[in-house]
Amino acid sequence: MARLSRRFRVDVSTIVSAVALTQSLLLATLGYWGSQRLVAEIGTSAHAANHHRTEDNMLAVLAKTESTVGALAAAPSRGPAGEHAQRTAELLWTLLQQSPELDSLYVADDTGQMLMALRHPVPAIRRIARGAGAGELAIETWQYKLPPAPEVDAQQRFATQRIESFRTSFDPRLQRWYQQARQMQRPVWTAPYTFAATQELGVTYALTSKRRAAEGGSRLLVVGGDVSLGRLSRFVRLFASDGRGDSAVLGADFQVLARSDQPGVLGALHDQMLSDGTAGSAGGAAFAFDHDGRPHLAQASPIPSTGWQLVSWVPEDFVLGELRRAVLWWLLLGLALLAAVLFVSLQLSRLVTSPVEKLSQIARRIGLLELDNLPREPSRVLEIQHLDQSLDESARSLRAFSKFVPVDVISQLVAEGRALAPSGSPRRMTVMFTDIEGFTRISESMEANVLVRMLTEYFNLATRVLARYGGVIDKFMGDGIMVLWGAPADLKDAEYRACLAALQLHIEMGALNRKWHADGLPEFRTRIGIHTGVAIAGVLGSNDRLSYTSLGDVVNVASRIEGINKQLGTHTLVSEVTFAGLKGRLQTRRIDERVALRGRRTRMVLYELLMP
Repeated sequence: MARLSRRFRVDVSTIVSAVALTQSLLLATLGYWGSQRLVAEIGTSAHAANHHRTEDNMLAVLAKTESTVGALAAAPSRGPAGEHAQRTAELLWTLLQQSPELDSLYVADDTGQMLMALRHPVPAIRRIARGAGAGELAIETWQYKLPPAPEVDAQQRFATQRIESFRTSFDPRLQRWYQQARQMQRPVWTAPYTFAATQELGVTYALTSKRRAAEGGSRLLVVGGDVSLGRLSRFVRLFASDGRGDSAVLGADFQVLARSDQPGVLGALHDQMLSDGTAGSAGGAAFAFDHDGRPHLAQASPIPSTGWQLVSWVPEDFVLGELRRAVLWWLLLGLALLAAVLFVSLQLSRLVTSPVEKLSQIARRIGLLELDNLPREPSRVLEIQHLDQSLDESARSLRAFSKFVPVDVISQLVAEGRALAPSGSPRRMTVMFTDIEGFTRISESMEANVLVRMLTEYFNLATRVLARYGGVIDKFMGDGIMVLWGAPADLKDAEYRACLAALQLHIEMGALNRKWHADGLPEFRTRIGIHTGVAIAGVLGSNDRLSYTSLGDVVNVASRIEGINKQLGTHTLVSEVTFAGLKGRLQTRRIDERVALRGRRTRMVLYELLMP
């Protein structure tokens, strides 16, 4: 034995040496490749973080624009003409001053009237007034305001400095933003176009709003806000101003709406997006491309509700910098540490072999289910301590498990050297089936996570109650439970115990249902069927998948008795055999007529178990 022990220690040392040397060779061979992968992932992650920061800021700008236009659309008293025109002009002016994202803000109706607040070329209120006659030219009025200044109060800023009026053929109903909003009947972002008032290229966010007209009927209003591409580009440059790359916003037709760089790199980036299908993608994507022989990292993500795409890019060497060299240094340091670990491992292997041999004997005893008085093997080696603790936990778990399965039978088969195989024997037992009344209806009206939480709470309660009265749960069947009394071990007074468990289950479910009702949840009402007789119980199943269960007419009848509760309007039914085993100790009610059970020719006498 001592010679075998020495040979075993030599084998362990050899294994440790071979593993460590193999690992060293793999690290040396794949080190460069691994460092490149690591560097690429770090670079991509760093750029992705900057891209998402830019994306969040851009979404905030667009959200502020949409919020401002939405607030104007929701204002209860506003319109481009009539008694609400002056208050509407003040509201437009105020919202525009509070929204640096917008170049102008306006509202138009289906008669061609429009009221507009502009920031550029000069602060002004623009009004389009149209007469009732068809084809009549409109009157366009400009009320010029003071430029914003902190020392000027709100009334002075809105005071009109001068007024210009002239006839115009401008009709807001013919504008792209009006027609798209009216046609789509939802908020829209237009494609870029030239603003009529400022002759700048930009986009408009517009939405429709219906209002009751003073003369009766309804009037359609369209509210919009303009964002010039120049202003959008200033925001993009602001977000990308930390020097970690550039960004651009692409429209639905891939035209450039805003950019933070000068033309050049964006063309190569867009060609790459078209070639790999990233352009117009509904989801974000990270990719790489080359420009003038210089690799770049790029990220693209959609901007919801606009059909636009935000793209950002950065030269790869700018992100990575000295990271590659640092990774190589860390790789060399790791190899040095590995050599030290190899030396220490060879020394520690001598402390492993003897405890491992003793622990293998303990494991052999656990395999034979000899779980009593198992020795412990203390060691200074942490792994040995963990193994000793794991074996002790396994033994304690098996001792606890032995309370629920026929361990004696399994131990006998193992001791005789026989393989575990399907087997069973007849024994007298009491079988219970439970089911939740109306569970299908309840499950269809509830969210899955809430239903699972309620079922778990219900099964935990039922398991505690059934185990308290000696019941062994055979299986869970959806919302139902099959329980045995008298298997795998004989149980005295099994019928009485099963009926007590049924009554206690109803009592504790009542408290749980009251709690659920207070939380606004549906109640679970349990239906129970109990029958007593002789059934086959044992290890049943296939050769490679076994389960301790029972089968036979007793099981089938118990299941049918539970199901007949629905027809009789009862909750707990027991067979005549089970009733006889109660010996009058519990209150019951005899069902007047013999009950026909599905699949059986003869009718049965059933009793309803009553609550005390």
